[in-house]
Amino acid sequence: MGPSAGRHPALTGRGAGVAMENLKIWLASRWVAAAGFMAAALLALWPLVHAAYALPLVLIFLHSPGYMLHQVEEHTGDRFRTFVNRQIFGGRDALSVAAVLVINIPVVWGLNLAALYAAYLWGAGYGLVAPYAMLVNGVTHIAAAVRFRRYNPGLATSLLIFLPLGIGTIMATGPVDAGFHCAALGLALLLHALIVADVLLRIRRGAA
Repeated sequence: MGPSAGRHPALTGRGAGVAMENLKIWLASRWVAAAGFMAAALLALWPLVHAAYALPLVLIFLHSPGYMLHQVEEHTGDRFRTFVNRQIFGGRDALSVAAVLVINIPVVWGLNLAALYAAYLWGAGYGLVAPYAMLVNGVTHIAAAVRFRRYNPGLATSLLIFLPLGIGTIMATGPVDAGFHCAALGLALLLHALIVADVLLRIRRGAA
């Protein structure tokens, strides 16, 4: 009989929960710094990518380091989550650490990587979700700045990176079927709507 054969399922589940909590703490304290280093590494590859591929693909490639630089401004010191919870939700823990990790690592990084491969394999139109997601996020930061009449974490890179890179990529893609633009914008809006829905659901559960 193995050493874990007689272990109670509840204890096994508790151990998995502890492991996930430890992983969350470990990631939360390191992922922003990792994003900064990865942005620098990807930007160092920019000249090689530019020499080998067409401009639309190069611009979609730049969405990854561009977003990582935005994440450094936005999440250093957990300040975006703090801003959202204090300024928008009145001090409630609406945006959780786990949500920040899921949104920014697998969703954002994964989306930009998937858009890059889609553009490479099937054409630039298939990668348009990257610039549209970037623009939706940037406009959200700008709208928040106008609404609250103050800086919010991520605003500077929204203005300096997101708007010019997002618009430039869409323009560089050239004439593609309108369906590509509609699908990309729709997916970008859906992703942001799901994030808002998750935050509101968390508030509702906390009030129950």
